[in-house]
Amino acid sequence: MTTSKTAPQVSSHLPNVRRTLSRHGWPIGYVVFILGLFLLYHSLVPNLGAGAAGSITSWLPVSVVNESLMWVIMALGLNVVVGYAGLLDLGYVAFWALGGYTAGWLMAAPFNWTWDVNIMSAVATKGTHINFWFVIIIAGVLCALLGVIIGAPTLRLRGDYLALVTLGFGEMITQFFKNSNDIAGFNLAGGDGGISIVDPVGTGPFTSLGVPQKLLNNTEDNVYKIIVLGLLVGVCLFISLRIREGRLGRAWLAIREDELAASMMGVPLVKAKLSAYAVGAFFGGIGGVANASAITGAVSPSGFDFGKSVLVLLMVVLGGMGNVWGVAVGAFLLSWLNSNGLAQIGTQLDSWFNTGLQEELPRYNYIILGVLLVLMMLFRREGLIPEKRTKALMTQPSRTEMESVGADITEAEAIEETYEASTAGEDAKIAASAADISPSLAELEAQMVVADDAPVSSLRTGYPQVDQRALPPDLNGRNSASNVLGGFGLILVLVAVLKFSLIGYFSYEVPGFVIVLVIGLLFIAAAVLLRMRTGRMIRTATAPSKTAPAQDEEMAR
Repeated sequence: MTTSKTAPQVSSHLPNVRRTLSRHGWPIGYVVFILGLFLLYHSLVPNLGAGAAGSITSWLPVSVVNESLMWVIMALGLNVVVGYAGLLDLGYVAFWALGGYTAGWLMAAPFNWTWDVNIMSAVATKGTHINFWFVIIIAGVLCALLGVIIGAPTLRLRGDYLALVTLGFGEMITQFFKNSNDIAGFNLAGGDGGISIVDPVGTGPFTSLGVPQKLLNNTEDNVYKIIVLGLLVGVCLFISLRIREGRLGRAWLAIREDELAASMMGVPLVKAKLSAYAVGAFFGGIGGVANASAITGAVSPSGFDFGKSVLVLLMVVLGGMGNVWGVAVGAFLLSWLNSNGLAQIGTQLDSWFNTGLQEELPRYNYIILGVLLVLMMLFRREGLIPEKRTKALMTQPSRTEMESVGADITEAEAIEETYEASTAGEDAKIAASAADISPSLAELEAQMVVADDAPVSSLRTGYPQVDQRALPPDLNGRNSASNVLGGFGLILVLVAVLKFSLIGYFSYEVPGFVIVLVIGLLFIAAAVLLRMRTGRMIRTATAPSKTAPAQDEEMAR
């Protein structure tokens, strides 16, 4: 009697455990990251030497960390609208403004309002003082309603028209708050001055929860704000990731890829688009409250200009539209550059080369960010961390995959050859009868086959043969982009040179001249590079193709 050895069985639960860790293991890493930031500024920096502590606090101050976390919330919200649903929104600053003013109305004593409300707030002065976490929810709901109101008229619009309408809504909301200091004798938002002294973050007058007092009561300590803002960012990350994996997220992605095909597959376009606007606006409201309470302590119309909407959109594009982690990294990096990074880079360059760029680089922040965006669109248009779908499309298949596909094709060709061999006699009879009926018909069909296979331009005498498939699909767009880049760069160079030569060397700031000149030259170089790449593609497409006899003769030689 023989006994067979059985192979050791692998538990079927292991793949599920691995999948669970890969999908849900990020909260552990994120909590470690936030706690690491908190401990860095709370415990490590005060105990370091003056040199090391000064380097950390100068390159990455704790206030800049808090501001960057707030911008991450904003970018995640816009990523829902632009990255998931593919709806270009240039008025996203409107939700940020409404969230900030909601914090001003519910967490301050604005304009000597007579009522006195206090709901779980540690502030005991007169006015309206509601707990920070309640205001977060209220502002998010109000902004979601505003998102539905703004999204309803834009359901039939796409592309540039959608961008123009959202831009108009964003400017309308900002102008409304700017001119709302006298609405039928009532001061709603303070006009240009806005609302000042918004209550700082805090959980309220709870003293028996066993957590640090600075987290319980309202505090101005920036180090403890890292935990509050980090918690808000974590919630937004969780919502973004979970929605994307659900039915609603798949509906948004279907609309982004092909709206007509999505509607034919049963995706409710109206509900899906309105929900995208609502979720994105909810995040914008959270960001507005966080900015008014934890960052600035005030709210005014001057902080909600169109440039802020462009900045958030740039964060999404730079990080990678549709990728949550890419958007978060792009928002943090771009916020640091805009707030403190450019100044520190200028200071470092000034200390090394005595360039005088310490105060010049921050002045040209939008130009530098624009150049960065242009370079990203030329060399990495999918963003720093591309979406998995985009990355898969841009990756070449492996050799194993190609061999398997080749085997399938070979098998299919063998089946087709067998079928053709079995029906060869019938096809010959049909062809002979067609030739007997009308010889000219066979000649016409042969001419049509030749005309079908040949490129369109080869049918015209005197023109080179052009392989239309080798031409770039956005040829006109590439030419227009290169013309715009080159023209703008030439204008910058001319302005820099003329201003420097007319005013003189000693009366004009050399660092400013150098910056404008270098940026202009970068634009011109980008235009030349784009034109060269386009020309190379056109030359490849218009190269004369060798006929079959010529190829045979070359092979014989």
